[in-house]
Amino acid sequence: MTDETIDLKNCDREPIHIPNLIQPHGVLLVLQDPTLEIIQVSSNIQEVIGYQPEKLLGKPLSDLLDAKQIQLIQQCLAEDFESINPLNLSIKCLNESIIFDGIVHRLDTTIILELEQTKARGKTGFFDFYQQVRGTITRIQKAPTLLEMCQTVVTEVRRITGFERVMVYRFDREGAGRVIAEDTSLETPYLDLHYPPSDIPKQARQLYTLNWLRLIPDASYQPVGLIPANNPLTNQPLDLSLSVLRSVSPIHLEYMQNMGVTASMSISLMHEQKLWGLIACHHSSPKYVSYNIRTMCEFIGQVMSVELVNKEASEDIDYKNQLKSLQTQFVEELSQAEYFRDGMVKLKSQLLNLVSATGAVICSDNQYIGVGKTPSEEEVHALLNWIKPHFFHNLFETRSLAKNYPAAESFKAIASGVLALEISRVHHNYILWFRPEVIQTVNWGGNPNKPVEVSSDGSLRISPRKSFQLWQETVQGSALPWKPCEVEAVIELRSLVVGIVLRQADKMASMNFELQRSNEELDSFAYVASHDLKEPLRGIHNYANFLMEDYADVLDDDGIAKLQTLVRLTQRMEDLINSLLHFSRLGRAELSRQSVNLNELVQQVIATLTISRPQSEVEFRIPQSFKSIECDRSQINELFSNLISNAIKYNDKPQKWVEIGFIEGNGESKIAPTSVTFYVRDNGIGISQEYLDKIFEIFRRLHGRDEFGGGTGVGLTIARKIVERHGGRIWVESTPTLGSTFYFTLSVEVNK
Repeated sequence: MTDETIDLKNCDREPIHIPNLIQPHGVLLVLQDPTLEIIQVSSNIQEVIGYQPEKLLGKPLSDLLDAKQIQLIQQCLAEDFESINPLNLSIKCLNESIIFDGIVHRLDTTIILELEQTKARGKTGFFDFYQQVRGTITRIQKAPTLLEMCQTVVTEVRRITGFERVMVYRFDREGAGRVIAEDTSLETPYLDLHYPPSDIPKQARQLYTLNWLRLIPDASYQPVGLIPANNPLTNQPLDLSLSVLRSVSPIHLEYMQNMGVTASMSISLMHEQKLWGLIACHHSSPKYVSYNIRTMCEFIGQVMSVELVNKEASEDIDYKNQLKSLQTQFVEELSQAEYFRDGMVKLKSQLLNLVSATGAVICSDNQYIGVGKTPSEEEVHALLNWIKPHFFHNLFETRSLAKNYPAAESFKAIASGVLALEISRVHHNYILWFRPEVIQTVNWGGNPNKPVEVSSDGSLRISPRKSFQLWQETVQGSALPWKPCEVEAVIELRSLVVGIVLRQADKMASMNFELQRSNEELDSFAYVASHDLKEPLRGIHNYANFLMEDYADVLDDDGIAKLQTLVRLTQRMEDLINSLLHFSRLGRAELSRQSVNLNELVQQVIATLTISRPQSEVEFRIPQSFKSIECDRSQINELFSNLISNAIKYNDKPQKWVEIGFIEGNGESKIAPTSVTFYVRDNGIGISQEYLDKIFEIFRRLHGRDEFGGGTGVGLTIARKIVERHGGRIWVESTPTLGSTFYFTLSVEVNK
């Protein structure tokens, strides 16, 4: 036992499973397994059967029960004891046999035997039991709705037990409860009243999942201790989690007293292995319920738990069918969409109807597309970053966002309720649905706020509330709750989207593989073809020259002109083949990365071009000093040569200039986000907008063959190949007559 004072501030930490006390309507014996030696007893055993507790310790159970009863207990332990309890046992006391219901269960290396005195001899037979519950079970199964089933159950349980009030108490997702059905002879109804989570704390709800039924015959009882206080085998308090006699928390007894309840019985209602609710029975005076009647009530609770699945499935059946129809539309549209975002955008209205939301946001690759009423993009971005660590099985839901995310207070009118779905964290694909604030009036069973009492020593103590009369509260900052069928629809939507995305990814991977293979074959073909074509082409070129030299006196002027044209065409064709051969080699050669001083490299390129074009007067501008990078020196040299050479060539201004530089960070709005972006800018002739993407195509020239010094039209294609081989990309911005700027990025290490 803990020495900590227990009140409502810490009642959720109260160790209610090890009170070391039992209720006095029975006795408890702890036996060592397998000898059945008595090692611990309740202190009231002398009052009940006339044996002093201390004299029973260390004795075999056979000192109390005959051999037939001992065998019955051993048989119970060998099988499923829950299906055999209670055992019909009798103990002689002063030449008189006392009849007990024996309830037995095993706990590690100990056996706990609890005895409740009864007047009936023998267990109720199956036929009698069936006759008693048959009508009740039939009425439960025939109830058309969940609420009608609950009303049937409370009526039947009250008829069977005689309690003054029987209720069905349903938990919500936060642990609070509401009375959804009631049958009572008392004046004050509790129907539709809400109760806070602290009324039944977490550890109490856990025990309700272990024990289907809990009886308190008299809340004014004097608890009975165990002798010795701790389990001798462990020297620890005895775990009474499965005990039917386990003593009740003092706080709960005070709660019952404040409520005017003397006797109570609770029957667990389970749904998908979770505590769905309770059948709660109240009486204003002491009331003992025999084990046979309790077994009937427990059976009713189990049947109702099974029926919960069927009844909840039939709730909102038309709405659920509507959701299924919407899911079909999603399947049809998304299966045809090339990208997740595009498919979702086409289903804007269906996206809202899927969960009855008033707003939604589709997030894909950090882009936000709003539907209906939503917070601003900045607010959605911050909210999503807050939600990400809170996803559970790719889902997050709340009806009161501002309670846990204070920043939501500013937009609670449109987004108090949030349902968020994580489709892919890697690709940043998310969907968020929003519901507005709905101001509600909640009927509580008494003021749910914890009252403070001043003790005689002046200390403050938080205690259970005194009144359970109707207490109304206006609740703000909350939306209508998300229904389970809506949450299920969202989960199914994710499975659908993920399946489609995976199929698209497989298709893209297959296409990329084929494309890579085709490119490799094309490179290989280009290399072989260009290499093999050069020999016959050179032969044609040479023979044309031989003809002009050897037969000049035979040929007329027209013949010689035609041979000269043939030589010129073969020379051009060889230039094209050499360019193609060089291009294919770029794709085949391994990169030789090394530290390259770009200042020196750019100056060398400028010097070479200046020597080769002595007639061109060009101003070269370098705004800042370059840094060294890790790259293939010869390829980057060729990259700068091609770009600067083009900047000089395609310039008809009397005062030409070329600027070579770089931008750190994101740079201008159209520049890709990278650490360093290089550029070559000129004041040349510029390029029309319609040709900006075409100029990088191989052998593409925008001017006549001999204009601006001619060329093969492969320079920019090679430039793009070099950039891509270095993990970057290249693009151009241009205005006709004003000039062009070629930008490119390189995935390289920049040396400081």
